[in-house]
Amino acid sequence: MAKPKQIIRPEDITICESTQQMISKARRDGVELFFDRAEELKPCPIGADSACCKHCSMGPCRMNPTDPYKRVGVCGASIDTIATRNFGRMVAAGTAAHTDHGMAMLELFRGVIEGTITDFQIKDHLKLGEVAASLDIETDGREIKEIAADVYRELEKTYTQVEGEIPLVKRVPAKTLETWRREGIVPRGAMREIMEMMHRTAIGVDQDYENLTKQISRTALADGWGGSMVSTDISDILFGTPSPVEITVDMGVLKEDQVNIIVHGHEPNLLEAMMVSTAAPSLQQMAAEAGAKGINLVGMCCSGLEVLSRHGIPHAGNFSSTEAALVTGAVDAMTVDIQCIKQDLHKVAGCYDTVFVTTNYRAKIEGAQHIELDEHDPLKCTDEIVIKAISRFKNRSHPIEIPRRVGRGVHGFSHEYIKYMLGGSFRGGYEPLNDNIINGRIRGVAGVVGCTNPRSKQDFSHVELVKELIKNDVLVVQTGCSQVALAKAGLTTPGAAALAGAGLAEVCETVGIPPVLGLGSCVDNSRILMAVAEMVKTGGLGESIADLPVAGCAPEWMSEKAIAIGQYFVASGVFTVFGHTFPITRETKFEKLLFEGLASKGLGSWGFADDPYEMARLMLAHIDKKRQALGIDTARERVLVDMDARRGLAANE
Repeated sequence: MAKPKQIIRPEDITICESTQQMISKARRDGVELFFDRAEELKPCPIGADSACCKHCSMGPCRMNPTDPYKRVGVCGASIDTIATRNFGRMVAAGTAAHTDHGMAMLELFRGVIEGTITDFQIKDHLKLGEVAASLDIETDGREIKEIAADVYRELEKTYTQVEGEIPLVKRVPAKTLETWRREGIVPRGAMREIMEMMHRTAIGVDQDYENLTKQISRTALADGWGGSMVSTDISDILFGTPSPVEITVDMGVLKEDQVNIIVHGHEPNLLEAMMVSTAAPSLQQMAAEAGAKGINLVGMCCSGLEVLSRHGIPHAGNFSSTEAALVTGAVDAMTVDIQCIKQDLHKVAGCYDTVFVTTNYRAKIEGAQHIELDEHDPLKCTDEIVIKAISRFKNRSHPIEIPRRVGRGVHGFSHEYIKYMLGGSFRGGYEPLNDNIINGRIRGVAGVVGCTNPRSKQDFSHVELVKELIKNDVLVVQTGCSQVALAKAGLTTPGAAALAGAGLAEVCETVGIPPVLGLGSCVDNSRILMAVAEMVKTGGLGESIADLPVAGCAPEWMSEKAIAIGQYFVASGVFTVFGHTFPITRETKFEKLLFEGLASKGLGSWGFADDPYEMARLMLAHIDKKRQALGIDTARERVLVDMDARRGLAANE
């Protein structure tokens, strides 16, 4: 007799109460979500350990993760060659995603400069000048479009250059760059590095794991200091550099009496155009005639984080909540562009008659309606989507159940604003941050970033890790879906300083900031690179990024983009911990190289832990090790988050 299937309780799947509520509703409605599939489809244990090679038709060849050197592939490839190839292809794919995104932003920038695109414009002249200066482009006495044209031509090399060094390495601290040059990992051009990475991981090409790892680092650095950094810079120039805004997150931002439109994806163009369409008087009037009290534009995932940071547009939830938001029945239209778009969103939307539209030529979904966004006439696309959403509002036929929870916070801390907030217009700089790290009020800085994953309890590791870090006087900076988890938990408000250690709390209260700083989307990890480079430049904390008392973590990583991000932080000199799982076979030479060997070369290193408290322990130990090497260590114990602090957090929410 078959054993009855055990139903997992929603509270064991996620700590997000809104998502718990929608999981229960989806079950009542007979709608399958990706949480259900994650439970049904168990991951391949050999693939999870990266012990399988399928790069030619002689395979797939399966190694034995428990005895990794027992056999080799048909071609003779060892476990180190196989695992390194697999890791390298993940880095190449993640780098390609960010690079293609950055290239699209650069093409938009070119259209604005040439006047062929008129619905977008250069908004931040100051940022344009700063980018030009960082590229050694003359700005005095020149017209904005002349400067912009030179910036475009220089940044284009990031992608197309086949020799030399990508332009933005001018921002890398001198000693860090010296290390890259010695190791032969300075990127030439993103397209060149991705192409070479894919070639060298093909059957019968590069079969030395150490040599392959150099190309892995070079490819990843072409992302962090290239494709991603260009995307962030151009987005700031065109749409404005973020500065702190009060934000609202969670599904409670949906309104039953309004037309609700969710924009989900990664490129800001769609949401920026949608802001214009939803504000148009003619469409507002159309919504009113349909009985709506307004049009409620809501972001989701990373494009949502872009406009949340720039404009304070409300945000419905992170990657793991994208389907759940549709279960409310209140979403009249969901429109998507690229990256992290689940194919099943189209099916779930259909269960509630929600309009679902793809808009980017690179990312169509079988069976879904496609209305392409043309940057030369973006409102043609976004106006049509708004009209369809209004029609759906007028003809709503499904019961609506909107969770009431709304989290609040302060986000939009670009690295430029961090510099300003620490010293004002005339004394802006990172000296106060460095000084407070040196004097011990701030123990160090941690980047907690990345995805959510249905094979982890949604948001749990993000929240628990950050509570541990700030309790131990570590200032946290964030990008991506992690940011939403912390905002829902109330940790991005200035009041959350009450949960920090005494030193960090004093700094936060003096400056008036939260102990957790939201910087933007996952592509905006380049802001963290700029911040650590500025810390080195300011002085007192070593000569390279690898000297700094900083660490990074992606507790619930999901995408190949996360592996690329992790590797460019490691190659930049940052100790980087991943949670949930790590795509490597244990007890191999390749594992030892990533987790120990790279640090001996003056770079950073990888770490892994499967629970947030161990993640915190590893990060704090590394930060203390760097403090000791700098001669600024003081005796201190790790402080655990106790019940009083947990009650304080609940009160702060």
